[in-house]
Amino acid sequence: MNQVKHDEIRQHVRNRYKQIAMQGASEEGCCGPSSGCCDTHSEANAVSSVLGYSDAELGDVPSGANLGLGCGNPQAIASLRGGEVVLDLGSGGGFDCFLASRQVGETGQVIGVDMTPEMISRARSNAANGSYRNTEFRLGEIEHLPVADNSVDVIISNCVINLSPNKPQVFNEAYRVLRPGGRLAISDVVATATMPEEWKSDPESLSACISGASTVDEMEQMLRAAGFRDIRIQPKDESRSFIKEWVPGASIDDYIVSATIQALK
Repeated sequence: MNQVKHDEIRQHVRNRYKQIAMQGASEEGCCGPSSGCCDTHSEANAVSSVLGYSDAELGDVPSGANLGLGCGNPQAIASLRGGEVVLDLGSGGGFDCFLASRQVGETGQVIGVDMTPEMISRARSNAANGSYRNTEFRLGEIEHLPVADNSVDVIISNCVINLSPNKPQVFNEAYRVLRPGGRLAISDVVATATMPEEWKSDPESLSACISGASTVDEMEQMLRAAGFRDIRIQPKDESRSFIKEWVPGASIDDYIVSATIQALK
């Protein structure tokens, strides 16, 4: 796929999440990769509860940070420790960043990267409202991270890498910015069957976290090529129960499931 096509895909994804950020700013939350905004903040929390977030986590972030997006809970596998530097790929309104902020404490640092200016503005506003002094948000693409080499302990991400038109480059960048011994703790979707051709060519399916999913084998190959070791990719069959609601009646749960993805540098 050439660079022009890559940029077209990124722009389509950027426009979609711009709309989510702007709608969410007035309606307090969006739910489901293929839906519009939720009616209430509590509805967004209900979506995240299904994804594995606890009531304590949902109540420990600024109002408006949780947009009800994602396909899992990377916090559950990240095992964050005080003083660590955490990078969130595709940080959105800052939800996972703010949860990580509490875990790494004042001596730690959390960096959120998102390519949508409206999301960055939303996250920065949320950070200011919640007085998160160890958390910052940077505008950038996950294929070209605005982060120094060997400077990050843990990379988290929630249903974002599937949106990239150049996933090998994402993992190359992740490897570059991680310190030796650093780790990935990612929730994303993986493909379990060959998708219909009309989905593959549909930009809406891509931006809805459907047609960009890679298989487990493809994911493992990309991670190994980037240099990662101790790779663990665990599909979650139970995720079919909420994935089928992303596009009601389309049976997309026959083609993708959520998975946890872990690896070490």
